Amino acid sequence: MKINVIFYSLYGHNHKMAEAVAEGAREVKGVDVGLYQVEETFTPEILEKMGATEYKKKFGHIPVATIETLTEADAIIFGTPTRFGMMVAQMRAFLDRTGGIWSKGELIGKVGSVFTSSSTQHGGQESTILSFHTTLLHHGMIVVGVPYSEERQKILTEITGGSPYGSSTITGRGHGSRQPSENELGIARFQGRHVAEITKRLVGE
Repeated sequence: MKINVIFYSLYGHNHKMAEAVAEGAREVKGVDVGLYQVEETFTPEILEKMGATEYKKKFGHIPVATIETLTEADAIIFGTPTRFGMMVAQMRAFLDRTGGIWSKGELIGKVGSVFTSSSTQHGGQESTILSFHTTLLHHGMIVVGVPYSEERQKILTEITGGSPYGSSTITGRGHGSRQPSENELGIARFQGRHVAEITKRLVGE
């Protein structure tokens, strides 16, 4: 059984979340997990001006996702920062190239799930995941979130991301000064494991 985690990250937060999601998925026996990033559309000059160059180098070794990264998998877990309440342009550009496999129905019946990040506590995390689901549903995918059996999304003792729609992290302002908390990473690991368990039931392994 194959699960691919596909993310976009600028300052490393979604990379850390993606690693945690992949870690959780690997806890399920018989699951092969791949980790990919979508192609960068910013030029090196723009990345330098944004102060992102050094961050990007830390996960530059991770391969870039292709259309085959989608079709080969039984489940796909996507990670994207939020930009004004929606997915980033880099992820949108990747998904906009999937018209060919949409017309052939090649993602129908595959499991899809989403995680995200924002710089502020109410910065569009839920709207980003919910609007992302629209694309998954157009492809005929089975959408899986994070049920409330994951108790970490219920805590009130600290500020944290995480919702029934998917795991998330709050990055803070200024190049994302806040790193994912252990609570947020725990929800991400749960999401990966939960998706793997659901997918295993569906494919009958």
